[in-house]
Amino acid sequence: MSIYPPVNRLVSAMLGIALLATIPAHAGPDELAIAITKKGLGKEVLITQGTKEWYMLVEVTPENTVVVRQEKEGDTYLVDESETHDRPLLPGEVDQAITDYVNSVKTRAEKK
Repeated sequence: MSIYPPVNRLVSAMLGIALLATIPAHAGPDELAIAITKKGLGKEVLITQGTKEWYMLVEVTPENTVVVRQEKEGDTYLVDESETHDRPLLPGEVDQAITDYVNSVKTRAEKK
């Protein structure tokens, strides 16, 4: 269970609206659609494939970094976790975390 439920619903709603503008018209139900957005000093990524969604937010403040990961199928959350790091991640570290997550989702999606 997430410690950020109201934020998750708001973020999901906002991402749903933003995603409509970023999914290519030719993306089929089995293809991955990936949208990466800069959020302050951090970034977020939303990956969709049919009814499945993967989401990662790396929120960087001057004091720390919070990483939120969610995975859902339809309306059911399969993963909803967060971790806090006691220092701000550098821009290159944020980019690497997002790249690693996207590659991980791509690998898992291909195996299914």
